[in-house]
Amino acid sequence: MPIPIRDDPMVDHDPANPQVMSAFYRRLFPYRPFFLWLNQDHVPAKLYTHREFAFTLQGDVYIRYNSFHTSDDFKKEVLRLNPSRFEIGPQYSARPRDRKTLAAGALQPQRRELVFDIDMTDYDEIRTCCSDKKICKRCWGFIAAAVKVLDHALRETFGFKHLLWVYSGRRGIHCWISDQHALDLNDDQRKALVTFLEVIKGSKEQSKKVNVRGAKDDADLHPALKDGLDQLKVDFVKLILRDQDCFRSERGWEALLAILPADRDVIGPLRSKWQSSPTASSEERWADLVDAVKVLRKGNTTLFRKYERAMEDVILQYTYPRIDAEVSKHRNHLLKAPFCVHPGTGRVCVPVDPSLVDEFDPDTVPTVGELLNELDRIPPEHVEGGTKRRAEDYEQTSLKPYVEMFEEHVAAILKDGRGVKRALKEESMDF
Repeated sequence: MPIPIRDDPMVDHDPANPQVMSAFYRRLFPYRPFFLWLNQDHVPAKLYTHREFAFTLQGDVYIRYNSFHTSDDFKKEVLRLNPSRFEIGPQYSARPRDRKTLAAGALQPQRRELVFDIDMTDYDEIRTCCSDKKICKRCWGFIAAAVKVLDHALRETFGFKHLLWVYSGRRGIHCWISDQHALDLNDDQRKALVTFLEVIKGSKEQSKKVNVRGAKDDADLHPALKDGLDQLKVDFVKLILRDQDCFRSERGWEALLAILPADRDVIGPLRSKWQSSPTASSEERWADLVDAVKVLRKGNTTLFRKYERAMEDVILQYTYPRIDAEVSKHRNHLLKAPFCVHPGTGRVCVPVDPSLVDEFDPDTVPTVGELLNELDRIPPEHVEGGTKRRAEDYEQTSLKPYVEMFEEHVAAILKDGRGVKRALKEESMDF
């Protein structure tokens, strides 16, 4: 039986310890499904052999343009370099590692998954429980709301099937879309798709960050966005009004008023009432706004409609996905790989089931130290020939359900790929 590598329990959760990371890569990283996910076939193809990998080594040494012929080649290099993390880029026109032998400009990105990045820090101006790098189960609600809406839009509006959501290890989530028509999107097409999905725009100093109704700001929402709004109304009440209580403080209610149409007959009385009741809850303040707008229905239908739409924009601004658009627009963008270990928290970047995203708790995601402790506790009956079976080590740890979720995702991609190949073969035979 291998001797445990950790004598000091304080080191267990420290991914900066090279021994900890080495043990993780040797015994727990799911190399085979990882290869199949990127390659979409059992035999190495350009989707893998021409793919860029970038490694961050201890001491923040960054090595780009790595590429590998097989999964074994990749594994050997990971074990040799023992990176603190690594990122995945696109399939290039040639093998990235050969770039120095190519003519200038010859190495061009060709295919890659469509990716999205949502970071909790983009919600700092509205969340009330945490800030900066901190995240808890409560503010995870913003990420959960974003995942549900974005997942639905990507599937229903754009027809994508193979979406992999991955917790970033600290305060965000990534989405990888592996459908063939996602891989084939060029940069202009990605930009157009992201522009359609990007609703929240503007700096921290800008009060209103939602402008989805045209120049006059009075048009109806696009049906896809209206669909998303209907989903978010429930999350708005639960998350913004009740849990985060975003409008209780003066700073919070003034931020709300700044988004609404500047009508003094509506804004003035609301501000006066809220200043005289500083402890009122966000639910109560929102109810006051609803009542004030109802009055407009009888006397000023034009203004009523303005406020009605403005309140929809408020819901969108506080709950709609805040995506990092630049990550999604360009094929050559590098993104941290699933099952990496976050160097700051030690947590593994694990898949997340979008249908259960509300129940996901970032604090329960296993750390590398916890996983290695679990391996050390494997009873002797699970050991064969004096050596633990490396291929099944993860099955004895809390990483197991996450790897199984990943393997199911990969199996669906491979199944679709076989169907495409079969259809192409039949077409060629008919011809």
